[in-house]
Amino acid sequence: MLMTWTLVGLAVVAVLVVYYFRRHRQDQISGMLEKRRGTAKLVSRAEYVEGLESMPVAMALTADAFYYENPDLEASFDLNRIDEIEYGDELATGRVVGANSHVLRLRSHGTVFEFILNNDDSARWKAAMPPRRLGQTEARVG
Repeated sequence: MLMTWTLVGLAVVAVLVVYYFRRHRQDQISGMLEKRRGTAKLVSRAEYVEGLESMPVAMALTADAFYYENPDLEASFDLNRIDEIEYGDELATGRVVGANSHVLRLRSHGTVFEFILNNDDSARWKAAMPPRRLGQTEARVG
């Protein structure tokens, strides 16, 4: 009986630890969004997807750069390095995203960057960064 209660207690502690770290990460991402809000044209939360892995990020668009970051990742690239911009309902792997989400897919020199956005944020990003294909006249970004 003591062993059962010990296992239940350990399970509860494990769940609380996971909840704490998720909550803490969300607070850190909120801080990153606030930091960028003053200088960026557009900021929002997203899920950065690479293969089968995904991680929450803060995305920001300035006049000349695109940023995506979280406590473990600080990445950006110049807007003139983006070859293609696409929006869709499925990832490059073929996995369909949820009904209230869309994919923002950026291609830069043969490398694909995918972000899952909620519907409202997707519409704002689409207005700020309209879709375009390689070889098309560059659409005005921002």
